[in-house]
Formats: sequence, structure tokens, C-alpha cells
Amino acid sequence: MQKVPENDRLEEPSTLPSMKRMAGNTAWNMVGMCAPMVVALFSIPLLIRGLGDDRFGLLALVWMLVGYFSIFDLGLGRALTKMTAECLGRKEQEQIPRLFWTSMTLMTGLGLIGAVLLWFSAPWLALRVLNVPEHLQPETLTAFRVVSFGLPVVVAITGLIGVLEAYQRFKLINLVRIPTGMFTFLGPLAVLPFSTSLSAVVGVLIAGRIAEWLIYFLACLRCVPRLGGLIRFEAARIKGLLCFGGWMTVSMIATPLMIHIDRFLIGAIISVSAVAYYVTPAAIVVKLLIFPRAWVSVLFPAFAANFFVDRLAVAKMFGQGVKFLLAASFPVILAVVAFAPEGLLLWLGPEFSTHSTPVMRWLAAGILVYSLSFLPCALLQGAGRPDITAKVHLAELVAYLVLASVMIHFFGIVGAAMAWFVRGAVDALAMFGLARRFAPESWSQVSRVFRALAAGLVVIIFAVLAPELWMRVLVWLLGAGGFALVSWSYLFTSKEQREVLRVLSAVKARAL
Repeated sequence: MQKVPENDRLEEPSTLPSMKRMAGNTAWNMVGMCAPMVVALFSIPLLIRGLGDDRFGLLALVWMLVGYFSIFDLGLGRALTKMTAECLGRKEQEQIPRLFWTSMTLMTGLGLIGAVLLWFSAPWLALRVLNVPEHLQPETLTAFRVVSFGLPVVVAITGLIGVLEAYQRFKLINLVRIPTGMFTFLGPLAVLPFSTSLSAVVGVLIAGRIAEWLIYFLACLRCVPRLGGLIRFEAARIKGLLCFGGWMTVSMIATPLMIHIDRFLIGAIISVSAVAYYVTPAAIVVKLLIFPRAWVSVLFPAFAANFFVDRLAVAKMFGQGVKFLLAASFPVILAVVAFAPEGLLLWLGPEFSTHSTPVMRWLAAGILVYSLSFLPCALLQGAGRPDITAKVHLAELVAYLVLASVMIHFFGIVGAAMAWFVRGAVDALAMFGLARRFAPESWSQVSRVFRALAAGLVVIIFAVLAPELWMRVLVWLLGAGGFALVSWSYLFTSKEQREVLRVLSAVKARAL
């Protein structure tokens, strides 16, 4: 038998990843998301002391700008993941270099346009919009203009990651993401012994982004050797890329707005002081979305690669994905609901515990329901219909603004959390309803998930109503244990049970 060349093996990953591989990829994604957050906890106090409040506040704005720069790709990074995965599913690898270079050219051009806009708007931002102390205005202006140089690179990085995601190279992605994410906080710390200038700190950050781009680019060449042999721009692909990416951009803008707009509504309708009691539990609870996001980013390229070649396999993955997401999320959500009063009391004191406990509980229950919608949303987008999800998100945004305003007016910050729960439930129902015709074979599994979810919400109500800590401990133990038993015997098939046991055995073997 002829030996398959190493390069060919690199370019032909399995488009139907095993449960073990999906679990491993999800774990890598979670580590990649969490590691920089851990470094931030220790680095931020040192940066505040070293830079001072004003400079650190400006650095935080720079972090925000760099984080939101990916919007300038107009969804092309996600489009590149989807279309590359489709090429892999259809065994049309020869199309990938043309798709890659067309996308990267478009993204670099969009990044350059954004860079020019930021360069010329920097004086307006630094000298007029922001209340920057006069002695800091020159270095703030320079810092913003340094940031503009990094915009094309930041936009291009999303495309490079998109290609690696299509090839299921999540371990590689996160081996780069972890140190570069840490550098976001450690880089400025390394500058402090030499300079406290904001422009110097930002310059180091942008240098780190350029290094990140180079590493990802070399990784793409290693993963897809054909990219170096055929560099071609195809204008015929522009329409498809921009159409898919444009609808993705609508969702990328509307979804964060629905997650964060409630804080502004509370400040406008009640008071700024009330925002603190809401934002603090909200900031914690939103972090619970790390697992759903990590899980869905693994499933999305698999959906896209196989939807047009093996819909039964996609329906199976979809059903499994929803079941595993609910089974993994429920014990954590139940713990947050059950022990919110004690956690907030130990962390922030009795006043925050009194005001923020009901908020945290409503938001946590909302996260449980809302996170399930990530799966049908990824399925619809993997099937090439991001227009459906975008239209749903736009309609939800308008309705949510009205609902949240009314609920805040009558029920205060608890009303805001209740509105968030309702919005999450509506989003899940809408997405599952729309996704049903794209994967009807999975509906028996999804129906079981909804029944299990209803039972889980009943357990959450018991946790809320239990007045004493020992009662809530008992509810959590019985609820989490009972839900695990229900998931094992009612949700999972015998084959899925064996797959779970294999994954757990592999984890145990590595731990030992």
C-alpha cells in the first residue's frame, strides 16, 4: 500500500470528529479563554499602581478597542471557517487556497480602512470625546495612532484562526492563544520598569499582536501547505463571503448589545448606583457562557463541513451537542443559584448579598436556557443561513429593549434580570423552532432535552425557595445527582454512554 504523504494527512482531517476529540477540543478552548483571565486577576492591580488611575483607564479603553476590532472583518473570519469546512466536507481541498487568499485580501483591506478612520479620528477621541487630563493628551493621541497600525493585523488574525478551526486544530489555536492572551496583561507589566508612557505600553501590545499574526500565519501554512503554492484573488467569491459575513456581523453586533444594554437602561431609568448591584453578579454569571462558546466553536465547523454531504450525521451531532451541553451546565448553574447569598456575602458584604442575590439567580437561570440556543444558531449558520439568525436577533433586540424598560420601571434591577431570562428563553425557543427543519431527525432527542430542562428549572425553584443553607446544600446534592442520573439513563443512548466512559477513562489515565 502506498504511504500517504505527511502533508496530505495534514490537509485531510476527519470532518466527523469523535466525542473524545470534541471533548478535548472544548477543553483546550476553555483553557485558552480562562488562562488570560487568571493572569488578569494578578496583573491588573499591579498595572493600576504602576500606571495610575488615569493611564490605566485609558489602557482599558485600548483593550476594549482592540477586542472590538474583530467587528471590522464583517464576519469574514466566520465565513472563512464555514466555507473552508464545506470544501473539506466535499473533498474540494484545491479550492481552499483561492478562498483563503481572497478572504485575507478582503480582511486586510477592511482593516486598512479601519486603520485610516482611527488614525484621523484619534485627535477627536483623545482631545474632545474622552475627558483626558491635559498632561496625558499627547501620549493618548500617540497611543491611539499606534493602535491604528495594529487594526489590519487584528482583523486578519480572525481569518487565520477561522482556517485552523475548519481543520479542527483547536489545540494549536489555544497553544498560541494562551501565551498571547497572557501577554495582553504581562506585556504592559514588562514595560513599567522602563516607562509609564501609555504610547510605549500600547506599542508593546501591538507588537504582540503582530507576533500573534505571524505565528498563526505560519501555522496555517503548516496545516495547509497548498496555501504557499497558489496565491490567487478571485473576485467571484467576494459576493458569497460578504453576504455570509454581513449577516454574521448583524448577529455579532446585536447579541452583545442584548447582553450588556440592560446596564445602561438601569442607569437611565433608576440610578447609576443601582447599576453596581446589577453589574457585579452579571459580570460573574456571563462568564458561565465560556463552556457553551467553547463547545459550539468546536461543533460549528463540523456542522458546516457535513451539512450538505451527510445531514444524518449533522442531526446526530446536533442532538448529542444539546444533550451534553445541558448535562454539563446544569450542576454549575444550580450551584450558583443555591449558594448565591453566601457567595455574595463573603465576597462583597451583606448589602450586595441582599440586593444582588435575586438578580444573580434570575440571570443564572437565564444563562442555562439561553446557552442551549447556541447549538441551533450554529446549525443554522453552518447550513449557510446566517440571515435567519440575524433577523431573529434584530427582532429580539427591539422587543427586549421594550420589555427590559418596562420590567425595570416596575421591578427595578430584579425586573432587568427577569427580562434577561425571558429573552434567553424566547431566543432558545425561536432558534430551536427554526432549526427543526434543518435537522428533523434530531427532534426526538431535543424533545427529551426540553423535558429534562423543565425538570431542572423546577429544581432551581426549590433551591430559591429553600431558606436555610443546609436545605440548599441538600437540594444541590439531590438535584445535581438526580439530574446526572436522568441525563445518563434518559438522555444518553447506550452508545453515547460508552463514549462518555471512554472520554472519562482517557482523562483519568492522563491525570494519573
